[in-house]
Amino acid sequence: MLKKRLIPCLFLKNGHLVRSEHFSYHQLLGDPIAQVERINSWSADELIYINISNDEHYDLRRDDKKTKSIDNIYDIIERVSKTCFIPLTFGGNIKTIEDIRERLKRGADKVVINTAAFENPDFISEGAKVFGRQCIVVGIDVKIKSNKEYEVYVEHGKKATGLHPVAWAKEVEKKGAGEIFLNSIDRDGTAKGYDIPLITMVVDAVSVPVIACGGVGIFEHFVDGIKEGGASAVSAGNIFNFTENSVIEAKKVLKNAGINIRPVIKIK
Repeated sequence: MLKKRLIPCLFLKNGHLVRSEHFSYHQLLGDPIAQVERINSWSADELIYINISNDEHYDLRRDDKKTKSIDNIYDIIERVSKTCFIPLTFGGNIKTIEDIRERLKRGADKVVINTAAFENPDFISEGAKVFGRQCIVVGIDVKIKSNKEYEVYVEHGKKATGLHPVAWAKEVEKKGAGEIFLNSIDRDGTAKGYDIPLITMVVDAVSVPVIACGGVGIFEHFVDGIKEGGASAVSAGNIFNFTENSVIEAKKVLKNAGINIRPVIKIK
């Protein structure tokens, strides 16, 4: 039986680590490099970085924050990969095969593609053919419409697609996605727990692993995502940013709930 995975997801904006809420409010947290060192020592199974900046290079002359920043995503990937001893996935602003290649060259193991996959579904197939299916994760961001129906959004949650997440999940699997990173816009940053019905319907529709994200406020929510939602992996951002030793404590809760999770291994 495959072990379930616990995956911190860190959001980057203009070179800074940020806390996200509903994909619209972003609270500055600081240095993205320092956080990966903490996560390493906490024994996470994987690590995902999502770049929500509009550009790959940042104009730091307009940056009036006191925290130190880095002026491009490629340097961040290189610096993170040098201290990251777990599988590393990067997403955000990936539009071409060369974009994927550059991130892998800098140290990423996998990439998350989102808007470009919607604009050209064959891009999924191209990426899987060139780099292997296991390298291509498709991000699916979902929001509940006024009629209570689910809809897929792209462009950092700003553009509605008219697609239902189940139909889109089936399509991306058919096109060659190795995994699906499923995120609830409505639950993002709320600490109210995962959208279990959303997770369940997507998991039941595909055979590739589904990583659930959006809404974790307590460690027991991870248990819900796996036991009730059926996710292959559970992910979150804010709880890992604000809770010391959060991966270690979360794994204890998962293990006590009878979930087959990799043990905590201290990395010196």
